[in-house]
Amino acid sequence: MQTASISIQAMREATAPQQFTPLELETRPTVDTAAYAHYMHIAPQTARIHACKESGPIRPIRIAGSSKLHWPTAEIKRVLGVA
Repeated sequence: MQTASISIQAMREATAPQQFTPLELETRPTVDTAAYAHYMHIAPQTARIHACKESGPIRPIRIAGSSKLHWPTAEIKRVLGVA
C-alpha cells in the first residue's frame, strides 16, 4: 500500500494552495505564470491567453526551448502601482 500513499501524498501536494510572497517583498526579477496570475487576480490560463495573443498589460519573457513564461516583476509592480 505504500505506492497508494505516495500517490495520495503527491496529489495533495499538487492540489494544495500555493503560497506567494507579497508583491511588495518580491525580489526575483521575474515570476512564473502562477505567481503573475495571483498578483494580477486572473486565472493562469487567462495569463497564457494574454501572452499568446499579446493582448495583456505585460509582455512575458519566453524561455527558449520551453513553453514556460516568466513575467517581469518590475512591470507587475508598475501596472499595479506597487512601490
